[in-house]
Amino acid sequence: MITKRKMGDFMIKIEKMTKEDIDGILEVENSSFSIPWTRGSFEGELTNSRANYLVAKIDEKIVGYVGVWIILDEGHITNVAVHKDYRSQKIGDKLVSEIINLCKEKNVVSITLEVRSSNTIAQNLYKKYGFTFAGIRKEYYSDNKEDALLMWKDV
Repeated sequence: MITKRKMGDFMIKIEKMTKEDIDGILEVENSSFSIPWTRGSFEGELTNSRANYLVAKIDEKIVGYVGVWIILDEGHITNVAVHKDYRSQKIGDKLVSEIINLCKEKNVVSITLEVRSSNTIAQNLYKKYGFTFAGIRKEYYSDNKEDALLMWKDV
């Protein structure tokens, strides 16, 4: 899957993650999370038959990524991240849209995710795509014991 879209002054390309993308993904990861995933975690995802990851590129530079595990007919979004230097440019929006399309292509009937209770920007993005609040995972995040909101979407 490769899609290209003009966004403002630049062209963004969304494509399937490859091993060559991991260095760029780690840059995004380290700019986005207090407990970033490791190189080994992403290498493992490349061999995980359930895992599907897409990367966003501008001029071949990775500026964001999204991942989903598909188990039977259900998707679980594992990560959505945009490099701090490229936020507020609708890249996360495009990544979420593309991962939902990928789930539809794979006959997924519902998608779930966890999001920090303090991350209202991400929550609003997910709501835009039809995700609704389904519960709380108390003290889910190990770095600060923050709660996670569980959100679901029927596809």
